[in-house]
Amino acid sequence: MQQIARKSKADVYVKKTSKTTIVLRAIKKDWQLYSLLVLPILYLVIFKYGPMAGNIIAFRKFVPGGSIFGEQWVGLHYIKMFIADPTFYKVFKNTLILSTLTLIITFPAPIIFALLLNELKSMKFKRFVQTASYLPHFFSIVIVSGMILELVAVNGSINNIVEFFTGNRISFIQKPEWFRTIYIGSEIWQGLGWGAILYLAALTGINNELYEAAKIDGANRWKQTIHITIPGILPTIITLLILNIGNLLAVGFEKILLLYNPLNYKTSDVIATYVYRVGLESSNFSYATAIGLFEGIIGLILVFSANYISRRLTDSSLW
Repeated sequence: MQQIARKSKADVYVKKTSKTTIVLRAIKKDWQLYSLLVLPILYLVIFKYGPMAGNIIAFRKFVPGGSIFGEQWVGLHYIKMFIADPTFYKVFKNTLILSTLTLIITFPAPIIFALLLNELKSMKFKRFVQTASYLPHFFSIVIVSGMILELVAVNGSINNIVEFFTGNRISFIQKPEWFRTIYIGSEIWQGLGWGAILYLAALTGINNELYEAAKIDGANRWKQTIHITIPGILPTIITLLILNIGNLLAVGFEKILLLYNPLNYKTSDVIATYVYRVGLESSNFSYATAIGLFEGIIGLILVFSANYISRRLTDSSLW
């Protein structure tokens, strides 16, 4: 028995050693390629994983000028504070509604756009449309927000059209009921072309012989899209859907901050802007960290849940 145990331990050691040797040989062989990973790994460690240590102040009282990890332990005090805060539930509801509407409306848009681009026969026109649709993604959020404010202003272009047909002007940005429409519309315009890139790349990987066989069987373009194109890009769709669900509560903070005002707080105030006000403007860093930690935990649960459901239903998942 002792000899068998020794042999098993020796086998495990040999396997570990062999795996380590293989990894070291691979790194030595292609060290130039692996060296390209150094900067991304440093970025993740310094700016993503390092700041996670600061979550401790959600359970400690932070005093500006004191220890970065807080002065004294207060336990769940700040978590109980935001649970009992009616303003938090209002911003949580706004975040949930806005992010859900954004996901439902903006996520399918690049897929449909990529399918339509794929059907274009003229390569020159296709390239022009692609270039024109990509450009808004590279605009600064400040520029985009400024353009939106100018367009929806009382004396803006949209109100000129509205007045021509109705004789009235609408204060779009001051009315809470219009904020979600303005935000989602700008998200579609800014992200449509850029979001379609991955789907266009996935479309190039579909075997053309499948389309030829479908034509022989009498399938029209619509049936080919349903039975060949969409299943061909389904893994890409599932992967991006899971990532988008994980960021469900992380609505575009910068754009909302630039567009919202006290008159449309009813629908525009979200968790990110609320954290900004109580954290940076009111210097209540521990309370803001507690809310941010809650948001992160919800996002993590959503990612794991979406991945599990996707793996069970479609056999496609992130892991």
